[in-house]
Amino acid sequence: MSTLKGKKVLITGGASGIGRLMGQELIQEGIELLVIWDLNAQLLQETKTHFQKWKVQVEIYPIDITDTEKVITTFQEMTAKLGTIDVIINNAGIIVGKEFIHHTHDEIDRTLHINSSSPMHIAKAALPGMLAQKSGHIVNIASAAGLISNPNMSVYCASKWAIIGWSDSLRIELERNQSGVNVTTVMPYYINTGMFAGVRSPFIPILKPEYVARKIVLSIKTDKIFLRLPWIIQLLPLIKGILPTRVFDFIVGRALGIYNTMRTFKGRSP
Repeated sequence: MSTLKGKKVLITGGASGIGRLMGQELIQEGIELLVIWDLNAQLLQETKTHFQKWKVQVEIYPIDITDTEKVITTFQEMTAKLGTIDVIINNAGIIVGKEFIHHTHDEIDRTLHINSSSPMHIAKAALPGMLAQKSGHIVNIASAAGLISNPNMSVYCASKWAIIGWSDSLRIELERNQSGVNVTTVMPYYINTGMFAGVRSPFIPILKPEYVARKIVLSIKTDKIFLRLPWIIQLLPLIKGILPTRVFDFIVGRALGIYNTMRTFKGRSP
């Protein structure tokens, strides 16, 4: 997708953080329509108002994406009104930063639903339209946590491992069928947003959200398959594959301090 000019884009979790920043980047690329799904109705309206100065059509939908039936009906109603969506960015996500034993069953289910199964349902709803026009792009925001185990984020890691496996399997299916629909899987390290407030990373820099948003939009334009940020995350699969587990634990977990990064986690305020 060499140009985004004139495209229709949906971003989930697009009323704050990198979702909102991606929306701004996309508007500046000349998209025709930006659709934002988010649970927070107030932030949705504030974001729409913020984007009005660019004179682009912005449609907002307050929705809990864990309600699968609502996702399906909302997508149907949305496309009946607005037409086929060209780009889906599955950005919505949550994290519960605590040891697994302290999770509630509801926290486990909600994390897996928002981070893993909801993107699948949204893609399932979007694909018929994309396949009919033989073009489209699905972007799934996973995490470097889908490549490495980490204490105090076990369920989050599980949800991101799941999204990476599904996302790339979907890519292969769509390429094999010469569908014209591309898939990009994004695996960033910690991003400096409220979602990861309190995280401390002594050696690997925490990413700036503006930088991540720009890189994701560029990845859509260049049909990039994987986007891993920062560069050192590119090495994780190789390092994990060749090092014995205890050696990996020592180097990555203790020497680089990754296994202690969530000790001071606070997250977003309720």
